[in-house]
Amino acid sequence: MKTIYRKAALGLAAAMLMAGGASVVQAASLVQISLWDKGASTEMPMGLAYATPGIDLAKATMGIKALPGVVKAGEVTFNVKNDSKDTIHEMIVMHLADPSKPLPYVDSENRVDEDKAGDKGEVSELDPGKSGTLTVDLIAGKYLLICNVPGHYAAGMWAEFTVEP
Repeated sequence: MKTIYRKAALGLAAAMLMAGGASVVQAASLVQISLWDKGASTEMPMGLAYATPGIDLAKATMGIKALPGVVKAGEVTFNVKNDSKDTIHEMIVMHLADPSKPLPYVDSENRVDEDKAGDKGEVSELDPGKSGTLTVDLIAGKYLLICNVPGHYAAGMWAEFTVEP
């Protein structure tokens, strides 16, 4: 009987050591993203782009919700779901070199210039109800999650996102 207890104690000690060692390895942060809108028949207000003076996001008919909105630097996995019933959306991660300035915008295309804005990765054009995943290595700083389908960003479809050291 003593041998059984000793083996169980050794097994428990080994499991505790392994679990303690595993905590040293930082797991990837997981962020749940919801891409939402109030329906294709709803008129999209414009002028709701990030860093627009006097912006009133309460007027937005579409948006992005990120939970959590703050993670630690390193590998970040975004689980993205298009919760719309009738509109295609996407999610792009943009690093904000200067959070006080708007993203570069191409008026003729009604969208952000992704190359100039600092695109870090994306889940492209998701059909309504569909999901996608993106894993990226992010440094500490401010980010913006946007939908760059023409008109959506200017209609308020963006969310601030923070990566801490």
